[in-house]
Amino acid sequence: MIGEGRFLKLQRPTPDHDARVLPLINIVFLLLIFFVVTGHMSASSPFEMEPAQSAGAGTPQAEDLTVFIARDGRLAVAGGLVELGELETRIRTRIDAQDTGELRVHLQADGRTEATRVVAVMEALRAAGVERLELLTLPRR
Repeated sequence: MIGEGRFLKLQRPTPDHDARVLPLINIVFLLLIFFVVTGHMSASSPFEMEPAQSAGAGTPQAEDLTVFIARDGRLAVAGGLVELGELETRIRTRIDAQDTGELRVHLQADGRTEATRVVAVMEALRAAGVERLELLTLPRR
């Protein structure tokens, strides 16, 4: 017989190990994009600040308003500098614009700010109608 004992050998394609990893890489990149897009962003301080420290920690929500007090007593609300006398009308306008009529205000003061200045700002916020005020601090290490 012709060609007896001779078989045509078919070569199997070598497995592509990279193809098995591609779905994992796709999922990792999708998760990365998801966390970058949905990550929590808080208001950034317009001043160089060294926040006071506390035992507990909390983070402001996106719909809350943050008032910043610099070391020298300057005030900032919604990214703009304001005077203490102007603060009350600005906050009252913001409260009136809310559907619920309630506004949570966060007060972030430099840890080196005089306590009398912080108290004066808190009194102005209370006079403006703020019912809920939270002081933002750094947790103790």
